[in-house]
Amino acid sequence: MTVAGFPVAMPGQSRAAHFLLTAEPGCCPGCAPRDPAGSVAVDAESPIPLTAGAVRLTGTWQGDRLTGARLAQPVGWSGVTRRRALASGPLMCLAAGEARAVSVPTGPAVDLHSHAGGIASVRRIRDGGPFAPVAEKMRAGGMSAICLAIVSDGPTHRVGPDKLIHPYRDPDPGELYGYAAEAFERTLAMIRSEGLRVVTDATGLQAPGPGAIVTAEGGDFLEGKVERIGEAYRRWSLRQLQLTHYRVNELGDIQTEQPVHGGLTDTGAEVIRACNKMGIVVDIAHGTYDLVKRAVSVTTKPLVLSHTSLALTPPRYSRRITPEHARLVAETGGVIGIWPVSAFFADMDAYATGFARMADVVGVDHVGLGSDMRGLVGPSVLPDYDRLPDLVAAVGRGLGRGQYVKYYCRTARGGHGQDDVDDDDDLDDEGGSRGGERPCVAGHVVAGGPGYLGWYLLQRDGHP
Repeated sequence: MTVAGFPVAMPGQSRAAHFLLTAEPGCCPGCAPRDPAGSVAVDAESPIPLTAGAVRLTGTWQGDRLTGARLAQPVGWSGVTRRRALASGPLMCLAAGEARAVSVPTGPAVDLHSHAGGIASVRRIRDGGPFAPVAEKMRAGGMSAICLAIVSDGPTHRVGPDKLIHPYRDPDPGELYGYAAEAFERTLAMIRSEGLRVVTDATGLQAPGPGAIVTAEGGDFLEGKVERIGEAYRRWSLRQLQLTHYRVNELGDIQTEQPVHGGLTDTGAEVIRACNKMGIVVDIAHGTYDLVKRAVSVTTKPLVLSHTSLALTPPRYSRRITPEHARLVAETGGVIGIWPVSAFFADMDAYATGFARMADVVGVDHVGLGSDMRGLVGPSVLPDYDRLPDLVAAVGRGLGRGQYVKYYCRTARGGHGQDDVDDDDDLDDEGGSRGGERPCVAGHVVAGGPGYLGWYLLQRDGHP
């Protein structure tokens, strides 16, 4: 058996033969895991170096522990450090077994968040330049459509000394509106050059051939003017709007900076209502928990949280979300995109388990893909769409080994217009199953069915 996670031993030790391996790094050396179920005891055949990041071990499973453990580091694993991760990906238990045949998704596969083609660079938008291939990779991987996002606050943020993105200046009046206009035009030019379809309604989503859904990451270009939503809808075919990005704007607070507004602003609430009316999907990625709480109370349509992953105890200013945060989105009938950040998921198998972990919390119908293609600061375990079949295969391997048996699919209670709500009577006080256990059908997330990969919301009269 192979197990991956973060080693925890007594403080002061640089090597140890007996320690815990946890799903998420502790907040300090020797810190015991908050969730005992998210750790395993390890007895190594010889002392193992205790690194600051994740390790991968092989050994024999005996009772409740891994024995005879030794390092099994794949290429690139050493780059996944505690400093880079901030919080880990899921604890991976990868029993040896024959890999299943690679296949592409059988239902429409939609990426909820993408900058494919090189559309999001301030330099490229200002100076022009060639686009990276998109359509060919989508066809190879079976990707039906991508939510292709401009970055409306791009001129005002950059990577700081902490290797994270922060705003560094305030925009001039009208600057971000003008910049967004250029970015939308470049995005449409890339769509034309690649022969993609512009998807504007549900019928277009089902049409053959790869398509693109025009999206804005950050409502900064609105500059507080709600009427600009209608302009973007008509002029640039905007169909998905992420309220905030890397600067606290007129619509609300963000996860990565100190809150200013206490969540969603009144203007942000007006924007949600306008989007609901027009048939524009509202994306609350990057928004704080308080922003999401108010957004849930305002919206009459399902919400998207397009790119994140689950963490029981995300550190301050983390982009990851808690189970409570995730359930708020699911309560609207919405969907959460899982982010392929290599600092959180060491490989494709770990990434597949990230889908299963989220499905355990919100139900498989509320989980999708949010690749952030060509938008990540660091490496991605899904570097392009032709690797999508590898994700399908990884989920298949996990299901075939019973790896996801502990991830029970539960539909969130109390959504907007949800009729199919699971009864909680068969759950114990910890949220586990008392009887009649059914494994999470995480395969639906990538292989078709109601929770297919990148499940996209049909909001109003055939408009996505």
